[in-house]
Amino acid sequence: MSTTSRSTVVIYSGGMDSFTVLHRALHEGLEVHALSFDYGQRHARELEVARHVCQELKIPHQVVDITAIHGLIDNSALTDANRKIPGGDYAEDNLAATVVPNRNMVLLSLAIAKAVNIGASRVDYGAHGGDHVLYPDCRPEFVEQMNAVAAIANFSPVEIHAPYLRSSKSEILADGLSMGLNYRDTWTCYEGRRLACGRCGSCLERLAAFADQGVEDPLAYAANTRQESAIAQADQSGAHQDV
Repeated sequence: MSTTSRSTVVIYSGGMDSFTVLHRALHEGLEVHALSFDYGQRHARELEVARHVCQELKIPHQVVDITAIHGLIDNSALTDANRKIPGGDYAEDNLAATVVPNRNMVLLSLAIAKAVNIGASRVDYGAHGGDHVLYPDCRPEFVEQMNAVAAIANFSPVEIHAPYLRSSKSEILADGLSMGLNYRDTWTCYEGRRLACGRCGSCLERLAAFADQGVEDPLAYAANTRQESAIAQADQSGAHQDV
């Protein structure tokens, strides 16, 4: 099947980064095929959000069950329910436990296969600058090498496109807000509960991005956690100013 530059496969987790990537591709006028993965993540609530958004947008959406590989990638707090999700700032020293071994390599490989299968010339995913310190498979070097492989792995070359590769979470949010996006339909929390915890590193990074943009996060959080997070961010800011 020949490829078309007007079609892309978006790896769509249901989080705010991939939500913005999805809409950025739509704003480019591309034919978007959303692809989500169930790999046994504790925060599978994100998949429910992804389904809802794609139904509302009326775009093709496939959720791929790859839970069979769970035993290969269960050495992570995101895939092992017996391990505690670390709280605190989004930083290497306290969130290393959330690294899922080789996750993006696996997901991108499957997304490339789908792109070739349907004749799409591109795969989009939401790696961003804030992830570089913690996740090797979100760094520019990784994307460059994956692009090199994706160009020769099949008869039809596929481009790996990470539009926010060097952007911060706040910058991604700013772009999404400029497109008029409502981030109520996203899920960021690493805890697999009904309401976002507001305490894990992922929640804190999200709340900080909204605070930086001067906009209230529309997502519902567990009681008092939003206020606690705001206080913690204010304390951290004050500490940095004192240095």
